[in-house]
Amino acid sequence: MVATGGGVLALRPSFAASAPSSSEDVRVLNFVLLLEYVQAAFYREASQHSALGSDLVEYARVVGGHEDDHVAALEKALGAKAHKRPATHFGAATASRQKFLASAIELEDLGVAAYNGQATNLTAKALLPAAEIVSVEARHAAWIRAIAGKLPATGATDEPLSSRAVMTTLARTGFVKGLHR
Repeated sequence: MVATGGGVLALRPSFAASAPSSSEDVRVLNFVLLLEYVQAAFYREASQHSALGSDLVEYARVVGGHEDDHVAALEKALGAKAHKRPATHFGAATASRQKFLASAIELEDLGVAAYNGQATNLTAKALLPAAEIVSVEARHAAWIRAIAGKLPATGATDEPLSSRAVMTTLARTGFVKGLHR
């Protein structure tokens, strides 16, 4: 996925915030760590709501475990430079089947677009763990879309998003307390 996204990004140099460096790695890895924190909390909460149906509870349980592993990998890569978990609030998004489906699709698609949008900002050392994660995020996106009866992939490539676009979308969800548009 990153290789494809990287190929797309090579045609879109405006996505690169600056030359890859260890300080840029810290910025990017903390940026995607925020998304992983939100996803992990979202699925942890959703897995407690049997009203979602057994298929979505199973999805939340499995994917939530993956998200916890992604958090651990990013925290390990960042060490003491890892940001703290944000306070989150999901409301009906984790208790209503339709709202969960829409939110899970949005979060997983957002994660893929965020990783792809930042790939060119990473050094080779930081790109490897990001690539290992984004490929699984893409599988999560396909799985939840299949459950929702939507096409797993709507096009031949994914559109990368800038960090600003990702943060605007994340703020719009209202899931992260204190995150403003």
